[in-house]
Order: sequence, then structure tokens, then C-alpha cells
Amino acid sequence: MSQFVNISTYRFTPLPELKTLRNRLTDFCADHRLKGTILLAPEGINLFVAGEEADIDAIVAYLERVPGLENLNPKRSVSGHQPFTRMLIKNKQEIIAFGVPGIDPAKHTSRRLPARELKQWLDEKKDVVLLDTRNDYEIRLGTFRNAQKLPITHFRDFPAAVAAMPEELKNKTVVSFCTGGIRCEKAGPYLESVGFKDVYQLDGGILRYFEEVGSDHYDGDCFVFDQRVGVDPSLQETPDAQCFACLTPLSPEEQKDPRFVMGRSCPYCFKTPEQSFAATLEKRYAAIREATTPLPGREPYRNLRPAIVPAKYEGRTIGDFLKEVLHHISAEEWDAMFTANRIVDKNERPVTKDHPVKAGDRYFHIQELASEPDISCDIKICYEDEAIIVIEKPAPLPVHSGGRFHRNTLVAILDKVYAPQRPRPAHRLDASTTGILVIARTKHFAGKLQPQFERQVVDKVYLARVWGHPTEDRFECHIPISEGTRDFGSHYGMEGGLPATTLFEVKERYPDGTSLLEVKPLTGRTNQIRVHLWELGFPIYGDPTYLKNKQLGKALSRDIEDKPLCLHAHRITFNHPLSGDRVTFQTERTPDFR
Repeated sequence: MSQFVNISTYRFTPLPELKTLRNRLTDFCADHRLKGTILLAPEGINLFVAGEEADIDAIVAYLERVPGLENLNPKRSVSGHQPFTRMLIKNKQEIIAFGVPGIDPAKHTSRRLPARELKQWLDEKKDVVLLDTRNDYEIRLGTFRNAQKLPITHFRDFPAAVAAMPEELKNKTVVSFCTGGIRCEKAGPYLESVGFKDVYQLDGGILRYFEEVGSDHYDGDCFVFDQRVGVDPSLQETPDAQCFACLTPLSPEEQKDPRFVMGRSCPYCFKTPEQSFAATLEKRYAAIREATTPLPGREPYRNLRPAIVPAKYEGRTIGDFLKEVLHHISAEEWDAMFTANRIVDKNERPVTKDHPVKAGDRYFHIQELASEPDISCDIKICYEDEAIIVIEKPAPLPVHSGGRFHRNTLVAILDKVYAPQRPRPAHRLDASTTGILVIARTKHFAGKLQPQFERQVVDKVYLARVWGHPTEDRFECHIPISEGTRDFGSHYGMEGGLPATTLFEVKERYPDGTSLLEVKPLTGRTNQIRVHLWELGFPIYGDPTYLKNKQLGKALSRDIEDKPLCLHAHRITFNHPLSGDRVTFQTERTPDFR
């Protein structure tokens, strides 16, 4: 079986023309079948490379011809397999990320302590502090006896960890050490800069100590950054593995643990589904707070509302098109907008009301908007997986852009929380309605969810507090609804209302003249439950639009300081878009409508 030579080395020295050097090394390593990692930065080079002995000798000789890299003297070990899967050469800002300005090992490092001298000090029981500068997961494989360990997961955490060390250690003799010595090149000078008076760094790190001294005063193995994971004091590969998720090295016994799943988890990072969901929720809620603090629509802004010309308006004027499509705005208001240059084309050039249009043309109505009304951001995430998100929506919170809301919407918030995904609500809830809302994570899953609502195979149950006491415990409403408006066909004499069916069951009749109903809409028309109850003479308590005595209010939704609309989406059942299984979600926070 062929053997591979593994080398590791670094050098702090100014390196100019990094792009040229990287290109040359890329070609050289490809020609010599070398694999590993080479980091290049203005401050120097850091490398871990493996290959056949002749090829390794060739790259060492090649590098030593670069000014500043003479006499590299890399650490060598052998393995029965190639420990790297590819050759990666990268240009970086630092060859070992530290992030502290003013630390330049090319100009100053702490005094180097040879391995044999450290052993002598430890044999003589000299009063010395051994400071392990490695990450906590590396230390798990082994370290020097009685070494001071720091709670760090990245070298950038080192300054904060040092700040928490006892002040009296600054007067002790401190020997810092790491795997191969590179971290100590920066750790030592940093310790000196914050007041440590007698600082050394172990020359060549643990690997050099193993090479020259062996295992004296050291317990365990040494973590290495390649597929070997660990080497013992004779620099032979150990049977340890590494968890892909948390980077913790694992002994053969730990690899037998059922919580160790290659590439996913180990005994140290394994989480039950409940723990995983709790951790995810913590991140989601933090992202919601960030996305809504301050509310994105709090400051005034300029809004462009689009209008696309349908084929039937081909050749007509834009004035006629807008007045017919958006007939709730008067002709006088449209004329004023044209005069104020607030109707523009796709290049934001103003157009007159006599401008001819073509099918597919896009125009915009410019709105100089004041700040949007405040919303409730108390979004509760009930469930999520790779396909769906199920939330409990608060109120007032509009789901989509429209009317007074363009930035303060649920969709805008979720776009930020789940970026780069753009979640799509699978159905609708009014801004003033609370409760369960199902959201697809992607367009693909939306295509599997939304048709279920269209085919009416989704079971939805609402709770509503209404004015009045229905005489029957169970009753129905089948009045057609004019889709897209707050009106319904029969009441306003409008033809073409869409079929709509809602089932009602009285759960409780209250002494104040109101009742609690369980509501099951069998169709999904706009404002269906509110309109049906209004027509039947039992308008929903707190509804700003559909009032008592068949009156219509001017408000389409309530403001945050208004009394609540007592309509709550309580339960929903549908076919999961991944498994096809029938699933049910129900709100935990059932509102007390009394």
C-alpha cells in the first residue's frame, strides 16, 4: 500500500502579488496531484498538503524559492490514504483569523520555547501556566496536564476569554501552545499587549513536541485539521472521527453511540425533535424582532402601485383603462393624478390620460405615503419543516400588501425571516382576523397546497363571537359572494355572485346578548364568514365594516388600538404536500372573546 506524506507549515512574511502566486500554485499542485489547503494573505502563508513523497519534496522546493519563504522546514507525517479530498488555494485577509489590529507576527512574536526545554521545566515542576489557545472541541482529544483551557469555539473569541482570566496570572510565566504553533504567533503578542509580563510560545506546537519529546506530560492525542482527525504522540493516525455538525472529535466508543449519525449529529450536539424545534424557534423569533424593530413602514416613503393592461383595453387610453378597472376612484381624482404627473410608465416617465395603451403594458400610480399604521408583531410559529410553516397570526396584521399597508405585512416580515426563501401563504386571513395560517416555504410547495383550498378539500374551523342569540343551535348560509369586494350579489343586486356555503354551530349564548359560534366555511370567498353572519343578522363583535342593523362601516380593518374583531381561525386540516398524509393544526391560544 502506498504511503502519503502530510506536511503542515506556516510563515508570517509580507507576500505581494497574491493573485499571481495563487494561480501558479494552482497549476503546480494540479500537475503534482497534491491535495490539501493553502491559505495566502498579505501577512504570509499557511498550508496543509498531502501527496506522494516526491511531489511533496517538489512543492517544498518550489515554495522556498518565493522571497520570504526560505527554509520552511514543514512538519511531516505519513498516512496510508490521502487525507484530503481536493486542493484548495485561497487568498485571505489573514492566514489565521484573529481580527485584532496591530498584531503582526512578522515584526514581533513572543519568545519561543523549544519542546525539550518545556519538558525540562515540567520535569522540574517549574511554576508555569500552560495556556491552550485551541478551540474547545480540539481540546477534547487531549492536552497537557493541568493546562489552562479557554471556552472558545473560534480563535476570534480568544481576546474575550483572556479578559475573563484571573488577574494574578499576568504575573506568572505563561507558555501558550496550539497544534502547530501558528495561533501562538498572535496569541503571545496579544497576551503581552494586555499586561502579561512573562510570555513564551511552544515552538512548533504540540506536533513538534510529539516529534521531539513524545507523550511526556501530555494526556491523549492531538486534533488535526484533515480527515485523520487525530494523531497520537508517535504522530500516527488514531481511529477518532469528527462530527460534521459540531466538529467535536469522537472516540471509537462515542462513534458507536446511536446519536452519532454520520454528517448530522453526535452525542454532544444531538437534539430531540422538540429541542431542535425550540432552537429553531429561538432564531426565528430573534429574526422577527429584528425585521420589525422598527416597523418597516414607520417612515414615510414613495410607493409605486402597478397596473398591467389586459388585452381588451388594447388601443384605448390609459385614462379609460384606469377609470374602468379602478372604478372606486372618481374620474376627478384620476384627472388630478394625471395633472400631478403621478401616473408613469415602466421607465417612470409621466403619461397623460389620453396616452394609448397596449396589452401587457405596465404603468404605475405614484403614492407619496405617510407612515403605515402600526401592526401586531406577536407572530407565533406553531410548526415548520422543509415544506410548510404554520403560524398563529395576530391582529391587526395584513397578510399581503394592499390598501394602507405595503411594508407592514406578514409576507414582508417572513421574506426577511426566511431569506433567501420567499414563503407564500396558502390561503387568506383578514388583517383583523387572528389564528392559524398555513404558509408554503417555496413556489413548488405552494403549487401543492393552494389547489387543495381551490378544490375545497381543506377543513377549516373558526370561532366567532357575534351579536345576538341564534334560535337554532345549528344553521347554514348559502348566499353568493361577489369575489374581490366586500359586497355580496343578492344584497346589492349584483349579478354573478359566486356560490358560498358556511355552517354554524352555537357553542354558548352569553347574558350580554352575544354568542360564541363554531364556524365551518365550505368555500373560501373574500370576507365570507363576516358577510354571511351580517346578512343573517348576527354580525361579528368588533367588526369595523359589517355593523349591526345591516349597516356598513367605512373602515375595512381595525387599527391596533381598536377593540378586537372576534373572529379566530381555530383549526385547519389538509394533506401535507410532502407525505400526502392528512394533518391537523390547532391554535393553542384560544382567545377569550368574552
